[in-house]
Amino acid sequence: MQVCAGGAREDTATMTTNEEMRLATVRYMVVRSAFGALGIVWREIEGGPRVKRVFLPNAQTSVEALVHTAFAGVRPGSTSLIVALGEQIQAFLQGEAVDFDLEAVALESCSSFQQRVLLAEHKIPRGRVSTYGRIASRIGVPAGARAVGRALAENPFPIIIPCHRAIRAGGELGGYQGGRKMKRALLELEGIEFSPEGKVLMRHVYD
Repeated sequence: MQVCAGGAREDTATMTTNEEMRLATVRYMVVRSAFGALGIVWREIEGGPRVKRVFLPNAQTSVEALVHTAFAGVRPGSTSLIVALGEQIQAFLQGEAVDFDLEAVALESCSSFQQRVLLAEHKIPRGRVSTYGRIASRIGVPAGARAVGRALAENPFPIIIPCHRAIRAGGELGGYQGGRKMKRALLELEGIEFSPEGKVLMRHVYD
């Protein structure tokens, strides 16, 4: 019993040490924009930094609080690649055309289905939109509109993967992590037009 108890303490200590080491490599950087502050959470690995999450502005909670709630113990930090990504995000939010590379994005943290959805979403060009149903058909799940919507609602990499370009079949905006006001503003920055009822004009739909 004493041996087992001693082993349990050693295992716990090892687990704690491993967790501390893991968190020691996780950092975040705040990006300022006209929409508010965003957060980029990234982890340093042997091959370079991997972006784990992008947090959009939240009217009720600071981005720092969101980051620390999701990644307890995370500390601020950056690298040249993360700084460059932050500058790209700022340019994008100012209305500039930016093509985001997914090389440093930790897509492996998503399920295989969500990866397919996110990659399909990433292909939608600037100034165009698609519907949840069209995306579902494109990835071979024609009855999967709701599943696509859920996958995009939980997109860890908004802006980099432009989930604001996914709308409902009737032209309604649908949900967005940054709120519908931000979603519409992002689409308008890309030249998307809306009807008087607030629906996206369907001539902007990407096939």
